[in-house]
Amino acid sequence: MMLKAKLEKAINKQINAELWSAYLYLSMSAYFESINLGGFANWMRVQAQEEVDHAMRFYKHVIERRGRVTVSAISSPPISWKSPLHAFEDAFKHEQKVTALIEDLANMAAAEKDHAAANMLQWFIDEQVEEEEQADQIVQKLKMIGPNTGGLFMLDRELGQRKKE
Repeated sequence: MMLKAKLEKAINKQINAELWSAYLYLSMSAYFESINLGGFANWMRVQAQEEVDHAMRFYKHVIERRGRVTVSAISSPPISWKSPLHAFEDAFKHEQKVTALIEDLANMAAAEKDHAAANMLQWFIDEQVEEEEQADQIVQKLKMIGPNTGGLFMLDRELGQRKKE
């Protein structure tokens, strides 16, 4: 079954959004490196890799459905934040935005009666629950830590343990 043009266009837009997410997290990683929080930087690099994987999952779906992937320019993300907390609050807000984009795609797939796309998108819906939860957990930990640099360094060590799955 070929992918309908409307859905193909929307998925191509989502590929761009996923790649922008990777740029955002790579930029956050560089910010954390600049303030000597290597564990935070590691967490964001792993997150950036996941976003590229997400883009490629959409890419594969379009190709498998005899669609055409069209890449477009990726705008520059922010490059600095007031604090680690502000960076993770931005990450959490960004994941909420991505969730809304995925839900819009799922609604479009349902309206188009495209069960293959709907099935593929279910994985992303489940993934977004996890993405939001992970970012929010770190936001909450950073709020608890407050100005305690010892707590910040303990969290940095924890985040340094994250590996690509």
